[in-house]
Amino acid sequence: MIKKHNLKRTASLFLASAFLLTLGHDGLAQRKKRNQKADAAPATEKPAPPKKKEKTYASLVKGMKADEGLFTAYTKDGKIMYEIPKSELGKDMLWVTRLVSAPENFGGGFVASGSKMIEQVVRWEERDGTVYLKKMSFNNVADSTDAIYKSVVNNNFAPIIGSFKVMGQPEDSAAYLVDVTRFFTADTRSISAMSGRFRTQFQVRRLDAEKSYTESVKSFPENVEVRQVMTYDAGRPPSNASAGLISMQVAQSMIKLPEVPMMPRLADQRVGWFTLGNVNYSSEKLKGDQVRFLKRWRLEPKDPAAYARGELVEPVKPIVYYLDPGTPERFKKWFKLGIEDWQVAFEAAGFKNAIIAKDPPTKEEDPDWSPEDTRYSTVRYIANMTRNATGPSTADPRSGEIIESDIIWYHNHLRSYRNWYLIQTGGANPKARTLDTPEEDIGEMMRAVIAHEIGHALGLPHNMKASSAYPVESLRDPDFTQEYGVAPTIMDYARVNYIAQPGDGVERFIRKIGPYDKYVINWGYRVIPGADSPEEESSTLDQWILDKADDRMYRFGSSNGYNPESQTEDLGDNSVLASTYGMMNLMRVIPNLLDWTTTDGEDYTETREIYNESIGQWRRFVGHVVTTIGGVTEDFKSSDQEGVIYNVVPEKRQVEAMEWMHKHAFATPKWLLDEDLLRKLEGYGAVNRIRTTQVSYLNRLLDATRAQRLIEAEAFKGRNTYTIYQLFGDTRKGLFSELSSGAVIDTYRRNLQRAFVARLEFMMNNDSNQFQARQVSIAQSDIRPVVKAELKTLLRDVNGAMSKYSDRASRLHLEDLKDRINNILDPK
Repeated sequence: MIKKHNLKRTASLFLASAFLLTLGHDGLAQRKKRNQKADAAPATEKPAPPKKKEKTYASLVKGMKADEGLFTAYTKDGKIMYEIPKSELGKDMLWVTRLVSAPENFGGGFVASGSKMIEQVVRWEERDGTVYLKKMSFNNVADSTDAIYKSVVNNNFAPIIGSFKVMGQPEDSAAYLVDVTRFFTADTRSISAMSGRFRTQFQVRRLDAEKSYTESVKSFPENVEVRQVMTYDAGRPPSNASAGLISMQVAQSMIKLPEVPMMPRLADQRVGWFTLGNVNYSSEKLKGDQVRFLKRWRLEPKDPAAYARGELVEPVKPIVYYLDPGTPERFKKWFKLGIEDWQVAFEAAGFKNAIIAKDPPTKEEDPDWSPEDTRYSTVRYIANMTRNATGPSTADPRSGEIIESDIIWYHNHLRSYRNWYLIQTGGANPKARTLDTPEEDIGEMMRAVIAHEIGHALGLPHNMKASSAYPVESLRDPDFTQEYGVAPTIMDYARVNYIAQPGDGVERFIRKIGPYDKYVINWGYRVIPGADSPEEESSTLDQWILDKADDRMYRFGSSNGYNPESQTEDLGDNSVLASTYGMMNLMRVIPNLLDWTTTDGEDYTETREIYNESIGQWRRFVGHVVTTIGGVTEDFKSSDQEGVIYNVVPEKRQVEAMEWMHKHAFATPKWLLDEDLLRKLEGYGAVNRIRTTQVSYLNRLLDATRAQRLIEAEAFKGRNTYTIYQLFGDTRKGLFSELSSGAVIDTYRRNLQRAFVARLEFMMNNDSNQFQARQVSIAQSDIRPVVKAELKTLLRDVNGAMSKYSDRASRLHLEDLKDRINNILDPK
């Protein structure tokens, strides 16, 4: 019996023999034909074609404009060539793709001018006459001396995102010349600002090459900058739909990373910081160890010995920000103050003059200076209608070292602060009662915004928890607010003081650098003598946190939607009381809008804008209070600290919040409905505007995840907490308070009562939660039985109240409610 593998071998040999025989037969036939042809006519030898003359290096770049720097860039008539020094091959470089200018409505407000679209590390490598551009990853790392390092390398093979034939070399052979034109003019996905999401959303078909071009190429000692204009054929562009095109201006930055990476500092969730991370396979933990480290500038003391003694020492290389040459002269002072406000925080970390603001050099002083040179960080002044400011930075993914930063101030953000100042503080602050905000005040607000954005560029995220450290009543104290501002950090969204009341004597309404800012800069930037690795720093960093653990001013937290202590745009330690004071001030502003916002001979455009934004402020106050109901606070702790992290908001505070909702959110807002004012602003719209606003509050209040949190709280605490029964019962009683008194039900209340029934109908017929990402099963929880009981109770109350009403609108409304409820309870 022949074994299977022998059969296979025999068959293979047979096929190979047959193949050779075929080759032999064909070969004999071919030779015979050639011999016959040779006998027929003598062969005539053709002359060899002349050798193509190889172009010299000089001829390759002849007539092209040369710009020397990290790479020498040659450009002419849209053609781009790079002279890549051999010394730069294999070096890590950071490639950043940014959106410089975008069409209107691109990105829905979250993507705008200055937005970073792609950030990646690349390396240029040469092999057999071709230069390859590889995308490197530092997501998975290991010590190069460990055996596992080989596996990490083999399982993270770098993709090649570009290849370029070597065109020539200079006489010293120290560089390679490559043509990179097509890399920048084609639709190169690896560096494209048109992401896959936007391609789908806008139905992008292709890059329109005829309408795309490279605008500029500039080379600097540590970076190369390419500016593109890219135009795409799109089926559904975000604006200018008739053109069927999307054009955008894109900046491609290639930045050389430090030869020796900075020592990282390990992150801790108890201290707010922007971080980078990787998985360390050399860790002794029995897993791939996920490590997070801080994004921060490299600050090293000039005199380490004096620094170690506790003396203030200047850094070897301070952080310097240059003002945009286009910054209006009258604002330069405030921008510089906002930048250098952080000096006091760095002094807490042992550094003096650590951050400096400068005017840009003149052409005479430095003809080569450019804000695009990565050696210079800037505050850009952008003249467009965007109402925002941003503080991006570029960091080395190997260590977290911030390489450069460009703060962006959009001119129209002045309008945001002018409006907020009037709306939020006008009730108590006479200086805010005008559209022409005093320059000292608008300057202080610009200063605070620049300081906030600089904070981001230093590595700090928003700290929405900080403002809850200050007692509400302290924000009515002139001495307290003068010393501490409105929150312990400039990094909270605590814009201006809306709590201070007329007669309090408060003069400072604007935020400033606070105690937390000094603490967090010390924690992230202070050099720890004797610590030669991130791990050796850990015990000291942990102790600094523990030293401040019992002081509310040094806590960190971001907004998560259910923690009333960490909310955007709020102030103080009690959202119910703070919003009460805020509403009192707002009600003082509205009756004065015509006096404070109109100018003889002009229309009511400004008044309309302030009125609409006042409604937005009302919504913010309501949102702060809603979060208290079913709220859970969050205080980060390490496992060796006492106490729990999550705590349910006390029942008393939740009851107060529900009472506030009925008084300020669900009651008809007559203070917003001044007919003389509204008839100057619009022909109609008030009733529907109030309806949509109040219904949004109601739906947010009766949210399934909020109800589920109350169910879980009761499961742990019994009835010693605010319950789901109270949530729905208190909402119903407050919304239908007219039924017990027989008071006329006005159109605003009728709309709101119908919305309540509609919300209950939704929860009876749908097993989904439309307001939160975390899904809740309405059908399988206690929610639906509660909803059904509320419908039955409401039907009984409506039936009992019918005899009290004689006005037609109220009676028709109640008849309609009866029919709606009956159809929900018995769809047949």
